Amino acid sequence: MIFADDDDVVPDVAWLSNERLAAALAEDGKLHSAPDLVIEVLSPGPRNQRRDREAKLNLYSRRGVLEYWIVDPPKRAIEVYRQQHAQFALITTWAQGDLMKSPLLPGFSARIDELFADLP
Repeated sequence: MIFADDDDVVPDVAWLSNERLAAALAEDGKLHSAPDLVIEVLSPGPRNQRRDREAKLNLYSRRGVLEYWIVDPPKRAIEVYRQQHAQFALITTWAQGDLMKSPLLPGFSARIDELFADLP
């Protein structure tokens, strides 16, 4: 995603509604505006985790991403941030036993236990 010439990122997963996709996709084939949902899977190491939890969280919030999920495999949890009053707020943390659902993805649900089932 390219927000400006010096402000580009590569999220692990990005989801756009049809409406946002039409507005975001430029002639160069790249996204130039915010998706509805961004998901980052934390990589090992404090520097990588700080980037996802601070730098990317602030960037996505400023640029208008509606929802941001941070997947933490060692904790088997997902933090869910949602736009409130023009900034991200931590809405919930899904963990063992929880069912993940989002208003952005009508009809989608998944059990956290199943998502992390194959991890050692």
